[in-house]
Amino acid sequence: MLPSKDYKLILALATVAIVWGTTYLGIKIAVESIPPWFVTGIRQSIASVFLLLILLYRKELKWIGWKNCKTQMILSSLMIVIANGMTTIAEKQITSSLTSFLTATSPIIVFIASVVFKLQKFSIKSLVGVLLGFLGVVIIFWDGLQDLLKPDYRWGVFALFVGILGWASGTVYTKMITVNSENILLNLLYQFGFSAVVQLIFAFVFSESYNINSWTFESFVAVVYLGIFGSVITYFAFLYALKKVSPTQISILNYINTIIAIFLGWLVLDEKITAKFIFAAVLIISGVFITNYKKGMFRRSKAYIENKKS
Repeated sequence: MLPSKDYKLILALATVAIVWGTTYLGIKIAVESIPPWFVTGIRQSIASVFLLLILLYRKELKWIGWKNCKTQMILSSLMIVIANGMTTIAEKQITSSLTSFLTATSPIIVFIASVVFKLQKFSIKSLVGVLLGFLGVVIIFWDGLQDLLKPDYRWGVFALFVGILGWASGTVYTKMITVNSENILLNLLYQFGFSAVVQLIFAFVFSESYNINSWTFESFVAVVYLGIFGSVITYFAFLYALKKVSPTQISILNYINTIIAIFLGWLVLDEKITAKFIFAAVLIISGVFITNYKKGMFRRSKAYIENKKS
């Protein structure tokens, strides 16, 4: 159960659920006129500057050491450069609804990888969840297999799955190592800073055209929104909520993210949503929930209970 009358926690959870759900729409609007690598590179640059200012104000900016720096660079490469970068590229070719829908399968891929690397045990419950999730993916592509013959669409789907694999790999890597979490914001600054440099290099190397005069005001505003709200503010809310509820409980918000993204794609961008699409989304969300469900997952976090006692 959530702590009663904790309005700050409710606001934090609502921010994570809603804002991260809007980022798919933000990316879609941004890439309409700005090359994808520039979108994600500028986004991480904005996030880096904000974090830098915050850390300077709190007098917490410091060198984290080569060992931890290497760890942050690996995590940044997997979860920001690859995952966020390729997802942004994917939305240049496919809808924001389909992007959020397929991204919802990442917890299932993480679970399978965790089983392979013996980080987690397999069970019948987990098998049912995995099968439901993949059945949802099969249904969504069943009537649209011919679309995979289109080079742009096929490339978009491929880029998205590379992004999903990048996120899953980063998540599993985090489970396999001991990360110095003494100052998460400091670690995040190194991740955002590294990814910003790499992605901006990619932007100048791989973008066919980067005429700033062709960038629309709407796309630029979307990038700023992604950097400030999608990265910095929402991550603050995520960290605050993580102190009071369990990580598994917060992960449930991923389902709300998907629903919001699909709804906004329909409302703002007029993306087509069929009954079959909704049914497939229900299957995937159900599969992810069953795979990750644990007894007591909706209880308050141990850290929060201890803080209340003290």
